[in-house]
Amino acid sequence: MVHHGGTPAAPACRSRGRGCLLNLLALAVVIGLGFGASKLFGHDGSSSSSSSSSSSSSGSHHSGDWKAGDCGGPDPDDAPDGYKAYGCGDSHATFKAVAVMDGSILPDSIQCPGGTDVIIRVSVSYGSGSGKGGGIPTKTVCGRNLSADHPGDPGAGGGQLVKGDCVTSTAKEVPCTSQGSQAYKVLALVEGRSKCPSGTTEPMELTMAIGRPYDTICAAKA
Repeated sequence: MVHHGGTPAAPACRSRGRGCLLNLLALAVVIGLGFGASKLFGHDGSSSSSSSSSSSSSGSHHSGDWKAGDCGGPDPDDAPDGYKAYGCGDSHATFKAVAVMDGSILPDSIQCPGGTDVIIRVSVSYGSGSGKGGGIPTKTVCGRNLSADHPGDPGAGGGQLVKGDCVTSTAKEVPCTSQGSQAYKVLALVEGRSKCPSGTTEPMELTMAIGRPYDTICAAKA
């Protein structure tokens, strides 16, 4: 007999033979699998939840469905580095997504296009105990400010390092207009100094380039 809405009742054993023992073992396995599935899919009273987390140069988005053209801004519930989606006409919106790329556990492996002012790392965590700063990376949102302030423009000193930016002798990005003779202009970002273009006077080989698609900054005096 099957109890509606419950676990099937165990068939009565008419003897203590091997067949009965096998039936009981099979039933135990079925019950065990059912219990495991309920824990996995959150049917034990706690539902699974998804959230987003951020790193120092990125933020969060709570739905994970970003696409190019979407707008967003700071998330007051996930300060100071969290972001959330807003309508582009909303007063809270501060940037527009110019590109949406795959996520990666190696942030430097994702290269946003030039003009990107903010790089937002979208990740998802499962379970009621998820907190900020963790989760599985799912997407990278490359955003450009809606205001006239664009630190990601070549030479402006912010965003992601691109051709046309300026760096110090220690490969730190700086605004081209503020360093004078101490700045070097980035001519190219390549793998191997032998690939630097003509005019390169300061090839900077990076010692830590895990995940980054280049290991040498080809530069010359600005």
